[in-house]
Amino acid sequence: MNSTKKHELQTMDKERLGTFIDAVLAIVITLLVLTLDKPKTYDLKGLWGLRVNFLAYTITFFRLGVMWVNIHSSYHLIKKVSQKTVWVTIILLFFTSFFPYATQLLATHFHNGTMQVFYGVIFLCINFSVLWYYRTLDEVNNSDSFHKLTKRRNQWMRWDIGIKLVGLLLSLSIFTEGVILADMISFLFIVIPRQFRE
Repeated sequence: MNSTKKHELQTMDKERLGTFIDAVLAIVITLLVLTLDKPKTYDLKGLWGLRVNFLAYTITFFRLGVMWVNIHSSYHLIKKVSQKTVWVTIILLFFTSFFPYATQLLATHFHNGTMQVFYGVIFLCINFSVLWYYRTLDEVNNSDSFHKLTKRRNQWMRWDIGIKLVGLLLSLSIFTEGVILADMISFLFIVIPRQFRE
């Protein structure tokens, strides 16, 4: 079997993979909202008591939204999807599926360093999986536009990862809420501005 035929056997229709990603993210977002606790009293005081839950939910929801937007904003540049990309996508979605669980633990034990670190590690695993996902796509889609997009995305994602690592170290040492603080800083000053520039 020559290399061309072998390569053809190792590709998948990009639309099928995109549909699978959409389906899993839709389920994860649905599960995420179901993890929100009910207020102890049905008034403003009861809702205020859930402010940490709403904060954790909001950060996670918009992070998932950014991931979905970024994946689909470059889909028109993708011509081929390799078997490696399919498996990296499975790994990416595996870590993503932990989000509702990790978010609930963070919301109910916000001042617990271990829960902050667990949430932060899930975030980092997703970030590294996203970088790996784009690398596998870059390997089989030889286009200058896709190379430039991947390079730009890798640059701001490295900053995002760096800030998250600092937050992780803070949560492990001197400031328990370091993970969530670092993620908010990264989201507001790195992630969101980049979304409007790309």
